[in-house]
Amino acid sequence: MPNTVQIYCKNTKQFHDVPRGSSLLEIYQMLNITLPYRVVAAHVNYKVENLNYYLYGPKDVEFIDASVSDGMCVYVRTLCMTLCCAVNELYPGATLRIEHPISLGYYCTLKLPDGTGMKKEMVGEIKQRMKEIIEQDRTIVCHEKRTKDVMQLFRNHSDGESNLFETFGDPYSKYYSIGDYIDYYNGVLMPSTGYLSLFDLVEYHDGILLRIPNRKQPTILEQMPPQEKMFSTFEEFVKWNRLMHISNVSDFNIACQNQKTVDMIKLSEALHEKKIAGIADTIAARKPKFVLISGPSSSGKTTFSKRLNIQLRVNGLTPVVISMDNYFVNRELTPKDENGDYDFEDIHALDLDLFGQHLKALLNGEEVDMPTYRFEDGKRYYEGDKLKIEPDNIVIVEGIHALNPILMPDIPQEYIFRIYVSALTTVNLDNHNWIPTTDIRLLRRIVRDYRYRNYSAKETIARCPSVRRGEEKWIYPYQENADVMFNSALIFELAVLKRHAEPILSEVPKYCDEYTEAHRLLKFLRFFVSVPEKEIPPTSLLREFVGGSSFHY
Repeated sequence: MPNTVQIYCKNTKQFHDVPRGSSLLEIYQMLNITLPYRVVAAHVNYKVENLNYYLYGPKDVEFIDASVSDGMCVYVRTLCMTLCCAVNELYPGATLRIEHPISLGYYCTLKLPDGTGMKKEMVGEIKQRMKEIIEQDRTIVCHEKRTKDVMQLFRNHSDGESNLFETFGDPYSKYYSIGDYIDYYNGVLMPSTGYLSLFDLVEYHDGILLRIPNRKQPTILEQMPPQEKMFSTFEEFVKWNRLMHISNVSDFNIACQNQKTVDMIKLSEALHEKKIAGIADTIAARKPKFVLISGPSSSGKTTFSKRLNIQLRVNGLTPVVISMDNYFVNRELTPKDENGDYDFEDIHALDLDLFGQHLKALLNGEEVDMPTYRFEDGKRYYEGDKLKIEPDNIVIVEGIHALNPILMPDIPQEYIFRIYVSALTTVNLDNHNWIPTTDIRLLRRIVRDYRYRNYSAKETIARCPSVRRGEEKWIYPYQENADVMFNSALIFELAVLKRHAEPILSEVPKYCDEYTEAHRLLKFLRFFVSVPEKEIPPTSLLREFVGGSSFHY
């Protein structure tokens, strides 16, 4: 057997012979590679691996830092384990929950063994201990043992990880340790705490906000924009989960195994309907003329709009719908992005002047000749579609720019009601592993694109960076402008999407960049038991993606 193996390094764009059994970190140092920021992990055959991963055969290798999306995930996981380790050392027996992302950080709650909550002075104590752990550069070890042995190790923890391991279905499981402290994370970590260079810990409501580096420039902290409405929406769903006695995926899986799936579906759908009805009641009481609905891709805006339409009619109103897509400028006037491609997500891809003129005319009781935009040739047409609103009419406008203040500058605010719709996470894997809000929407989109648009998972994943750039620029900065937020996620939906998404994701070739994300999503879906969809009503938001809806799209 030769003493070397050949790898292809994407960073150097060359083949290299390296000693068999070398770690990724040793190879990184051997090749004298320089990244913009400190190396945190590597893609090995398009899978994310930690720097202590050993190579015994030929591989494609790409080293990454925290400015890469996968690299930032590795950084944040390591930071979270350091936080959990600090809490464990300072307050043994305390329960720390990393709840959800908010204000470009992560909201955490802390409960002491006697059941009391966090005290203000504890934030500074935890932050100081984290700094000490980082300065000590403690080694983070990845272990792999028989699953039943790992479960036994975690049984003395109160965080529910032992139940989570039961859902893996694998004979062996991995976990991490910092000294005597052990924990589980759904993904790789950095080799030691000394790799962490930047973080902050501040009070946030009744808990803590873990602040992280900027995702594009990881030498500075992310800003901390106020997101009070978003926070309230998350908290509302935490309360709803308590009604179903669900706080993590283990609880959900056990409930499904105990034949409680149908009850969860009925209760979740009822809570959605109650929320939509409440929004309609608020609109009817305020009597605005325009209801603007915005949200990121695959948030369920279309089905939400249709269900809101019904509830508004129950309140004696007659909704009419205006599609912002019909106000696109002609193709040759469309702005272009940095690559020279048409940027249809730029707000200036819309004819803002015409849109504003039409809304003012409608508000004044005038009849408007509505445009129709044809994407085939990129031109606007007028085909005799007239619109005039009556006293009982309410105009619904759906689009990604609906919350942007420059959209309707001349319309008095009392005539406008704004709604933000997104699929926010409703349940965590366990106390220390949250589910990214983008994962639910991405899985929805993969299933919908495959089913209705003839797009492969590879094609959908490839478009994600462009879609996310548009959301970060044109949607997220304005979400707090909403009068109300609607969380379109359903507690059972990942268990339903699993049945549809797994075979689609399995078709992604293992030799392309998109396989990294496909592989991650497949690993993620294994946490969920599979739930049949026969009990999901035809008006469910989930039907927009998996099929079987009674609405016409």
